[in-house]
Amino acid sequence: MGLKIPDTITLEEFEKIIKITKKLKMKTAFKFAFWEGLRVSEVINLKPQDINIQTGFIHVKKGKGNKDRDIPLFPEVIHSVRYLPVGVSRQALHKAIKNKGKKALNKDIHFHTLRHSGASYYLNERRVDIKYIQDLLGHTRLSTTQIYLHVNPQQLKNAFENARR
Repeated sequence: MGLKIPDTITLEEFEKIIKITKKLKMKTAFKFAFWEGLRVSEVINLKPQDINIQTGFIHVKKGKGNKDRDIPLFPEVIHSVRYLPVGVSRQALHKAIKNKGKKALNKDIHFHTLRHSGASYYLNERRVDIKYIQDLLGHTRLSTTQIYLHVNPQQLKNAFENARR
């Protein structure tokens, strides 16, 4: 039995959530999960001194498996750095995204959905190489990252329509 494809939301859906999120700390947490692929514990532990704006990198300390990693600082989160640390609990983040998902999208989503969605966006929409996604997410095995390679039905249709031209 294979791994279940994680639930994801589109960039447009993510932007709807961001738009209705008024608390800057929550908005910041959501952006770092989606754009930077951070886990909830990594978002909670992220501090301004972990970010080097000059070099354009975030140093993630003690991620899953107690591993550190350096990841690029993406433009979508630069203005949110000032709201770090987010200073909210894991439970507060889970509750907030659940609430915003229902309100904005009428969907039951989880905080980890943001990480899955960002990874899927980079792979499927931006065509970033899977090896880079593996490093961004801090996965040891490529097989863990491969669950993001799912193709949505419209992409499948477009691929075959383009192949016929």
